[in-house]
Formats: sequence, C-alpha cells, structure tokens
Amino acid sequence: MHLFSQTDIIKELNNLGKYRKEFIFIINYQGDEAYILELSDIDPDLILYDFNGVTNCPKGHKNISLPITWKPQFIPFSEYRHSFSIIEENILRGNSYLTNLTCATSVETNLSLKEFFEHSQAPYRLWIKNQLTVFSPEIFIQICNDEISSFPMKGTIDSRVPDAEMQILNDPKESAEHATIVDLIRNDLSKIANNVHVPRYRYIDKIITNKGELLQVSSEIRGKLKLVFPEKVGDILYNLLPAGSITGAPKKATMKIIRSAETYNRGFYTGIMGYCNKSTLESAVMIRFIEQQGNKKIFKSGGGITAQSDVIKEYNEMKQKVYVPIH
Repeated sequence: MHLFSQTDIIKELNNLGKYRKEFIFIINYQGDEAYILELSDIDPDLILYDFNGVTNCPKGHKNISLPITWKPQFIPFSEYRHSFSIIEENILRGNSYLTNLTCATSVETNLSLKEFFEHSQAPYRLWIKNQLTVFSPEIFIQICNDEISSFPMKGTIDSRVPDAEMQILNDPKESAEHATIVDLIRNDLSKIANNVHVPRYRYIDKIITNKGELLQVSSEIRGKLKLVFPEKVGDILYNLLPAGSITGAPKKATMKIIRSAETYNRGFYTGIMGYCNKSTLESAVMIRFIEQQGNKKIFKSGGGITAQSDVIKEYNEMKQKVYVPIH
C-alpha cells in the first residue's frame, strides 16, 4: 500500500478525478502523507471503510457478545495544564482566538482495532490493519456536482446533564467558539466557492456511546464550486486543509501554537478520509480515533480553547471524548 508524499498528493487526486475514477483518500493532519486507492485496488484484508454508506464491508450492525475491557490512562492534569497554559498565553497575546488542544490517551482494552470498526455505528468508519481505526461523526465536506457543503462540529455535552441542550446552546464560551469556526470555514469555502451561506446554524447531533448519549453542536455551510469537479478535487481539498474545527483561528498562526503546545505527533488523527467518484465526494474529519503503537492502543481526543475556557472543564471534556464506540 503506497504512502504518497505531499508533492504527489494533489497531482494524484486531480489525475484520478480527471479520468473519472472511483477512489478513497486518507490524508494526515499535516497534509504531507496520504493513502490514495482506487476501489478496485483495495484489499479488504488491509483496509475496510464505510463512508456514509459507501463501503467495502458487509452491511448491518454486529452485536458484540464478550464483556468489554476499557481502561483509559489519561495524561496527568499537570501535563494538560502546561499545554493549556501555552495556548492561553498565545490567546492573551492575540495570536489566536481559538486553538484546538488534543491529547493521546493510552487505553487497555480486550478488543482489536478491527472489532472496534466492525461494531461501531458511526457514519464514517475506517480500519487500516495494525495501524488505526476511526469512527467519526463529523463530515468534512460533501460535494454533489457543483455544490459543496461543510458541517463543522464544535461543542459537546453529556445529555444526562440537566437541560443539556439549553445549557450548551446558551453557553457564551461554546457559542463564541462555534461562531469562530463557522466564520473560519465560510472564509475557507469562499476560496473555492461562490454564494457561501449558512442554512443551518448550531443544531444538535446525538452521538451514542457505551456510557450514554453525547450532544454535539453542528452547523451547515454551503456554496457553489468555482473550481471544476472532479478534475480539481486535489486543489479543492488542499484549499480547505487542515479542517478548521480541529485547528482554530487564524488557522496558520494557530497551527504553530498547536505544535508548541501538544506533546505528541497527531499523525493521521484530525486528518481527513473520504470517497470520490465522477459527481460526488463524501469525506469526514478523522476524530474519534484509536491508533496502534506497538502493543498499546492510543485514543486521541481534544477540544477548543478560547479566552473563556476553564482548564478543569476542558480537561474533563477531553476525557469525556475517550469512549468505546460500541453500545
């Protein structure tokens, strides 16, 4: 399975689009490595995918019979607080309005990466043998002919919290964070699309976990493509990468802050994955992510930091997102 480097990724994507091929793409957070595979070349013993119903695996949900072992070993609060303080200082200096801080949590579990993939009900799923499993609820972009749509997620709360939906929609910090991301993605889409607008703003998605239901706040942004699709699919994607919801604003400056604050390499986590054919594209942000590192499984998660953020609440939100994608 060939891993493309940055100089070849856009060229390969555009070439496959030009010849109306059906293919999948898996691009890392930095945008400098990618797997790009025509559907006919995919070995299901190495890669399984389900991108909103476009899949190479059997349909239907499997019930898991064995008891699930799930023991996260979260990073110490002191380590998280140190990373948080770097971001907080940059926000106070005006270098960023919103920065997404993520962490790597070691998890002891009796399930394999493939079992997580097989039993998850997320709309976007990916398994790469001995590497990773993703069970993402977040769309990156969708394209149908000349229309492009994005659905950023920003804001999470446990549905068991009293008046959870009202709490998150009325929270000033969450509201400001979401508005920043919507504005960022509107600007990103405007590079490649006309008539960019927001038909739905801050609506609630429900995510089912083994611990119960999470509420996630999303918005819908649409526009009409200026670039020709699918011939310029590589240029379209790279004008938008990395995803705004997992970086922050302003994007380039915030990416530098992330590099200084985070204590590990994101790799493919918070990259994008998807499917493309002659008239449509489906893609997702690679969040809700488990990676194999030797004998360890690492769950990567995080959240957005603003001037209104409380370090304890943010640390707890990061932990809340480390869940078994099976119920």
